[in-house]
Amino acid sequence: MIRSRKAKTFMPLALLALAVGAFGIGTTEFVMMGLLPDVADDLGISIPAAGHLVSAYALGVVVGAPLLAALTARMSRRTVLVGLMALFVVGNALSAVAPGETSLLAARFLSGLPHGAFFGVGAVVATGLVAPERKARSVSLMFLGLTVANIVGVPAATAMGQHLGWRATFLGVSAIGVAAMAALLLLIPRESAAAPSAGGLRGELRALRSVPVWLALGTTVAGFGALFSAYSYITPMLTDAAGYADTSVTLLLALFGVGATAGNLLGGRLADHSLRGTLFGGLVSLVVILALFPLLLTTQVTAALAVILLGAAAFVTGSPLQLMVMEKASAAPSLASSANQAAFNLANAGGAWIGGLALAAGLGVTSPALAGAALAVLGLLVAAAAWAVDRRTVTPGRVVAGHLPERAEAVRH
Repeated sequence: MIRSRKAKTFMPLALLALAVGAFGIGTTEFVMMGLLPDVADDLGISIPAAGHLVSAYALGVVVGAPLLAALTARMSRRTVLVGLMALFVVGNALSAVAPGETSLLAARFLSGLPHGAFFGVGAVVATGLVAPERKARSVSLMFLGLTVANIVGVPAATAMGQHLGWRATFLGVSAIGVAAMAALLLLIPRESAAAPSAGGLRGELRALRSVPVWLALGTTVAGFGALFSAYSYITPMLTDAAGYADTSVTLLLALFGVGATAGNLLGGRLADHSLRGTLFGGLVSLVVILALFPLLLTTQVTAALAVILLGAAAFVTGSPLQLMVMEKASAAPSLASSANQAAFNLANAGGAWIGGLALAAGLGVTSPALAGAALAVLGLLVAAAAWAVDRRTVTPGRVVAGHLPERAEAVRH
């Protein structure tokens, strides 16, 4: 027992395996946006039609996240992670050889199915590898693969697609998936990921009846909807408002990845000291930054700063939200954690839609950022409601998430 406790005082190498999988998933999720013209030309379809390939992947995430997590509830989590990555490899390989639009849509949907469940189950495994006071940091290190993908993976994969053809990109991503499978098998200890939910499918579904779980998921939808309301239209904002050339946008998006990576790591460290405080602080920062976007985009220097700060403020909340959902559904953390990834993708679609409404209404090129600020305020209100519910349901001595009495846990939050 002493040995196990000592082993959890540092971040285990096994987290690297989860980060490699996250890197591959993050790359394939976002690279399609940069390859749309190439795919459209090759398949003989319009750009809007090619845009459906992005939606197909997101739909796969929303469907697959809770479904696969629930169906694999009795399986070893190590086995589940390897199986999900195998499905990811198959989906991307099929994307590389898809002969037409319909088959590519199906392959992209298949590629999206394991996304949410991998992050959901991976977060549960990550927190089980470390001491309780390092849980949020362990989740942030897994998410590090996702944010680094935006700095390195997506630009590199886009360049590969432009020089070798878009099909080569998906073969390359498949290779990353194979490497992730090997890392998972080699680095994830069998004993640390072999304890599935005792309640099976019924127990996992029962956990979603909790009001605090739904409030946490609602905070994810509103908070990250705020991000995607602005980020979905960041290119026209940077070119039309800040005056950047189209060729500069790729570098600026990499700066967003730098901000997201910094925010993710900072959020994990801060959330281990105050989960709720980190969440509120991140959402307040997001409100302020998005509200100031029209002013910040008046010069190129402040516009670049705004892009970095947007990534940092949004991703500070990533680990706290993931951990909060898991704690509110302690009897079935895999399903709830995966459902949070589905909520993230609903935020992606919903935020882009709301930002588009602001543009269509003729409110100006920076209006999606102001719409995002309103969504961030909504996220704050939902988070406040969750906090109020928690305060009302506190009972002395009750154990939360199988670790600490609720009164002691409240101090950390």
